[in-house]
Amino acid sequence: MSDITIYHNPACGTSRNVLAMIRNSGEEPVVIEYLKTPPDRATLTALVAAMGMPVRALLREKGTPYAELGLADPKWTDDQLIGFMLEHPILINRPIVATPLGTRLCRPSEIVLEILPQAQRGAFSKEDGEPVVGPEGRRL
Repeated sequence: MSDITIYHNPACGTSRNVLAMIRNSGEEPVVIEYLKTPPDRATLTALVAAMGMPVRALLREKGTPYAELGLADPKWTDDQLIGFMLEHPILINRPIVATPLGTRLCRPSEIVLEILPQAQRGAFSKEDGEPVVGPEGRRL
């Protein structure tokens, strides 16, 4: 089993680009489609801690019930925000990637290159054609 995990949304271009960069390094990650299989509270809390970011920074606003739920209000505790993410997994920003070198919210997608154990095997361009990695496997 791989020691790389991606919390993935196949409908998200950034998430697809990150998955492709992981595969371009020669790794086949554990892919968790978090909208179908959301993390439990302990896992989500551990991911936030491993990323070293505030819970609020993991909230996704666009295309979610963020505004409807009033999540911009500072009254919500971290525990309550995690509860909202568990109840509405679409609120979890993506993709989150965990490797032996760290755990990151990979927005922009190139952030994944900082935590991949293996170098890129060749050139890589994002779906929109933007080159990220040159033919020698180095980040541009």
